Amino acid sequence: MSNSLPAQMTVIEIREPGGPDVLVPATRPMPVPSTGEILIKIAAAGINRPDVMQRTGNYPPPPGASDIPGLEVAGTVAAIGGGVTGWSVGDPVCALLSGGGYATYCLAPAPQCLPIPKGLTMIEAAALPETFFTVWDNLFTRGGLSDGETVLIHGGSSGIGTTAIQLARAFGAKVFITAGSAEKCRACEALGAERAINYHEEDFVAVMKEITGGKGADVVLDMVGGDYVGRNLAVLGKGGRLVQIAVQNGTKAEIAVHLIMIKQIVFTGSTLRPRSVAEKAVIAQSLAEIVWPLIAAGTVKPLIHRTFLLQNASEAHALMDSSAHIGKIVLTV
Repeated sequence: MSNSLPAQMTVIEIREPGGPDVLVPATRPMPVPSTGEILIKIAAAGINRPDVMQRTGNYPPPPGASDIPGLEVAGTVAAIGGGVTGWSVGDPVCALLSGGGYATYCLAPAPQCLPIPKGLTMIEAAALPETFFTVWDNLFTRGGLSDGETVLIHGGSSGIGTTAIQLARAFGAKVFITAGSAEKCRACEALGAERAINYHEEDFVAVMKEITGGKGADVVLDMVGGDYVGRNLAVLGKGGRLVQIAVQNGTKAEIAVHLIMIKQIVFTGSTLRPRSVAEKAVIAQSLAEIVWPLIAAGTVKPLIHRTFLLQNASEAHALMDSSAHIGKIVLTV
């Protein structure tokens, strides 16, 4: 480890479960990379809904993960653990973490680190990992979305949603979304959604039935859960895939099971954070080969709503709680 590194670093701790004000700056010892790890000097860190769930006490870190929130960062390589190849101190890097991103330094498993795509700022790069890993794995690997298919994306104006719209479009799918305001709907259409459905004013099941001429969607990407599950099954056509990535409206649903049988629906889903480094490495490899060139070409780009200084993480969380944002909220160091 380099001698020029400080002995201490600044982090944002969760003082106790609660509202945004429980996020407080603190000092911790500088971490040392173990075998297979990279120490990153953080320039920016993305904020994600799981951070909010962790803050409220509803999403504890997996065993062995940092108790500091933050699942994605961008910065430069500050030190390298044993057995790590392909990286040098000073290299620009972005990384998927299982925690520890709200800090001035963090450790990341080398297989979860990716180069920063050409032309992107550190702030933009910090908005990539959690969102792009999630969307790629769920929409394409699990959901099998392909050219010419129709997809309904719930929460279209979220970080996940804005990424999913662009990637689905880039691979030739017809994209429809739901969002909660006219402004959010317009923003999603500007990103490439064919039709945005304001769920406060319209029934997405009826709209999708009309739009598809009764055929239904091929894939639904859902982070709502609860009563949306049954409605999603109604939206899907024959051979449709329902992919669940979060359950903001609850974990229980009453569904018409026969719809799964009649339509031959596949109902799947996943969480990213608790999965092994080896599993995440497979997703990282696909992103590097298939998606990073699209970002470098400007075809797909993270949408940044607003940035906050690291020490103002509580303000950033208050904005996330309000759901007034369109795209990503990022902390800068």
